[in-house]
Amino acid sequence: MKKILLTAFTANVALGATPLFAQADPLTDIIVIGQRDTATTDRVENDKEIVSTPDAAALVARAPGAALIDNGGLSGQVQYRGLFGDHILVRVDGQRFSSGGPNLMDPPLHYAPMALVDRIEVDRGISPVRKGPGIGGGVNAVLKQAQFSDGATLQPQADLTAGYRSGDNSYLLGGLASLSSERVKLGIIASYEKGEDLQFPGGTIASSNFERLSVGAHAGLKVGDGSLTLSYRRQETDPTGNPPFPMDIQFVNTDFLNLSYEGQIRDSLYLELDAGHVAVRHLMDNFSSRQGPASTMDQRATYADADTSTAAVSLRIGTADRHVRIGADVETTDKDARITNPSNDAFFLTSLSNISGSRVGAFVESRLGFGPVEAEVGARFDHHQMEASSPQLGSAVPMGPRILADAFTASDRSWSDNTVDVTARFWSEIGNIKPRLSFAYKTRVANALERFSWLPTGASGGLADGNIYVGDLNLDNEKAWIAEIGFDYQDSRFYARPTLFYRRIDDFIQGVPFDDTPGIIDNPVEMVANMNGDSTPLRFANVDAEFYGADLDFGWHIGGPLHLDGTASYVRAKRRDIDDNLYRIAPPNARLAVSWQEKAWHLGAELQAYAEQNKVSATNSEQPSDGYLLAGLFGHVALTSTLSIDASVENLFNKHYTDHLAGYNRVSGSDVVLGARLPGSGRSAFIRLRWTGM
Repeated sequence: MKKILLTAFTANVALGATPLFAQADPLTDIIVIGQRDTATTDRVENDKEIVSTPDAAALVARAPGAALIDNGGLSGQVQYRGLFGDHILVRVDGQRFSSGGPNLMDPPLHYAPMALVDRIEVDRGISPVRKGPGIGGGVNAVLKQAQFSDGATLQPQADLTAGYRSGDNSYLLGGLASLSSERVKLGIIASYEKGEDLQFPGGTIASSNFERLSVGAHAGLKVGDGSLTLSYRRQETDPTGNPPFPMDIQFVNTDFLNLSYEGQIRDSLYLELDAGHVAVRHLMDNFSSRQGPASTMDQRATYADADTSTAAVSLRIGTADRHVRIGADVETTDKDARITNPSNDAFFLTSLSNISGSRVGAFVESRLGFGPVEAEVGARFDHHQMEASSPQLGSAVPMGPRILADAFTASDRSWSDNTVDVTARFWSEIGNIKPRLSFAYKTRVANALERFSWLPTGASGGLADGNIYVGDLNLDNEKAWIAEIGFDYQDSRFYARPTLFYRRIDDFIQGVPFDDTPGIIDNPVEMVANMNGDSTPLRFANVDAEFYGADLDFGWHIGGPLHLDGTASYVRAKRRDIDDNLYRIAPPNARLAVSWQEKAWHLGAELQAYAEQNKVSATNSEQPSDGYLLAGLFGHVALTSTLSIDASVENLFNKHYTDHLAGYNRVSGSDVVLGARLPGSGRSAFIRLRWTGM
């Protein structure tokens, strides 16, 4: 587990030094985006932001309404207004793809090393239909890339970063080197990160180490009034700990390939084309990086593969602020997970058996106005298909799993359905105030694990609640009704963006007791689950849920070089069908930073406050958590026009605390008690050197 440096700030808190709409830094800027040129667009430029963590999900988690689901140093998920996992549309360089691990050890932002991130785009609240289906907001990590220059000859560019963190003795090296002219660009990217086990007040979190290498190349060519870009990237994650899971990463080897075109083809016609492929190869086990089982008979190694192919076309007819956009996209996936015992070649079984899926969609979206009111409305239609093959089992697999495999083989293992999404946004300029209102009807289909996991295992798609889960072939699609209201206020010295939101989700998919008699083992599923240590397994099922709350970010130029910035977030998430709360929901929290900012340097301090969380899920056996307050320091110095140094101190007073979203320890022999919630980092210093130019 890797807890973020206190000063890996939210876009709005860490950086009082930069005006709200200042020049973007080429290294790391977060752009919180609703729609460009609408009331939900916010560009927060972070030319002095300090980011210590290798996990890009932690950077997103600093935005108002967001939080980090911390499942390991490189396995963080974004929670946004209570939703996480597949509920959030997360992409890297605009590319959609399926993660390899059934426990989401490699969520999408696993593939965005911070040394290579140029910016992160967050669709606040509602993601537009042109980006695909999904009931939560959208996140896109944009990696560094060569830019076309103004000259006719190739000019060199560089963007390099090196950093060190004391809390886990970790370091990072990486960046971009490129050649570009006005018509051609060529670039290579590379990064390497490695860290040891994380220290906390009282000891060390065992199996929280990490190691990751990423290399890639891209080329671009101006074609008429557009540009064509081809990119390839290879990422190799080596042994990396996941304390909230029953296994750790041994490797995740992934290849990304993408070809895209965008440009003006005629007056008022703007075309975008994209095609890509992602191949994930993943191995996890329960003995190489942690204290393993006493008997080799209980050793497990799981091999998981995922292949995703995508293609999309979009045509905008009109101008940037008055247009109709039409488009279509297709996505195909193939997934497989094979559980083995390395000490026994005859023991193997495919818990996810060659699952193939496809989605074909089309959308129409319009940007229009009604007098002083601006609007963006859109709708999309998608056809989905999924199918699973018969499980494969070795001769050493016992009778219980064989009975379940036979039943799954005899069932209808194919599924198809159609979904419709509709969104509408409205806003208006009234002096310094911009009121905004959004409505949406959004859908999500069950993923491969939720629908086709016939074998009860600890794989839960990253929930990490310690329960054993089994899927359900008859799951219905999730259907969300969404409403938001808020306003943006800005004058020469102050800005604020409060938002109220509500989501009513019918057929929300989560774990429920397997049958009406939990604890009474009278079914083969319960028998197998009991053999694996859980006599009360859960099955994925449709329930009714609702999410509501508020979030805010603000900034105040107090006077001279003194600035104050902050965020606050509150979300309430509960079941509507029974009296229970939803699992792993961030408690109310706020951040406040004060900074003294000069042209070439700035210094500041930040406070983070988290309330207790006692609205926990009884279904998931969730434990409540206490509130806490943390303090940190940060600073930045521009040594030259191209060289800068950043430094920070996390958890300044070395306080022992536990983040409610951190997960529970599953590693024996750690300084953290087995089954206890994982603690946050102790006092830790971070330093980073950045160089841009050539």
